[in-house]
Amino acid sequence: MSDLYLKKSLGQHFLKDEEVLQKIAGAIGDLSRFKTVVEIGPGMGALTQYLIRTKPDNFYVVELDDRWAAHLLQTFPILRGKLVHQDFLQTDLSFLQNPTHIVGNFPYNISSQIVFRIIDYRNVVEMMTGMFQKEVALRIAAKPGSKDYGVMSVLAQAFYDCRYLFDVPPESFNPPPKVMSGVIRLTRRETKTLACNEEQFKRVVKTAFNQRRKTMRNSLKELVNDKAMMENEVFNLRPEQLSVAAFEDLTNLIYGAK
Repeated sequence: MSDLYLKKSLGQHFLKDEEVLQKIAGAIGDLSRFKTVVEIGPGMGALTQYLIRTKPDNFYVVELDDRWAAHLLQTFPILRGKLVHQDFLQTDLSFLQNPTHIVGNFPYNISSQIVFRIIDYRNVVEMMTGMFQKEVALRIAAKPGSKDYGVMSVLAQAFYDCRYLFDVPPESFNPPPKVMSGVIRLTRRETKTLACNEEQFKRVVKTAFNQRRKTMRNSLKELVNDKAMMENEVFNLRPEQLSVAAFEDLTNLIYGAK
């Protein structure tokens, strides 16, 4: 299948290192307890072959590239009727059942959007194990006080426990990317709702980190007109110093209790 060259426009870097593939499959673990399992961007099926062995009942793959979609169906006939030939960001996810595990070597050009979509579907997505550009993976899993802690950290950790698992070097891929990669796991927290209005929470977090080097007094002045409120000591802090719970409290302070 000589026409199966890689498309840079789709952010394609395929894993070729069997040891790394086995390590990722090991991190994903037994999939049989999940009602739905979705692999995003399986490509040639290097990881798929390991996932199928755990015999998940409803195992789907989402692949945008026509050529790889055809290749997957030819290589894994069991995927017939379970291959979603679309962009994951545009896919109707009504087929997901709780609990769902989303896995994959995610296309780096849409990896952040994938995480935000998983958060939107947290009522059914219990777990995600995936590979990202290391810089992005570190941001998702970063703790308060870290230079990597930011918008994605807060929004993901509001609903998921995020754990950085291990590095994957460039030479494990074909073609080698110019960056290190990292595998992370998101495990849904028991609480699926915030202690504040969610849209207001997102607005506060994004506005605060838009000027992350400034104190909250400066970065949030467009949201707070109350000078007395600005005297609260939380406004002396920088956004990376606030935990998820602190951002919830701050949202209720600014907008009033939920």
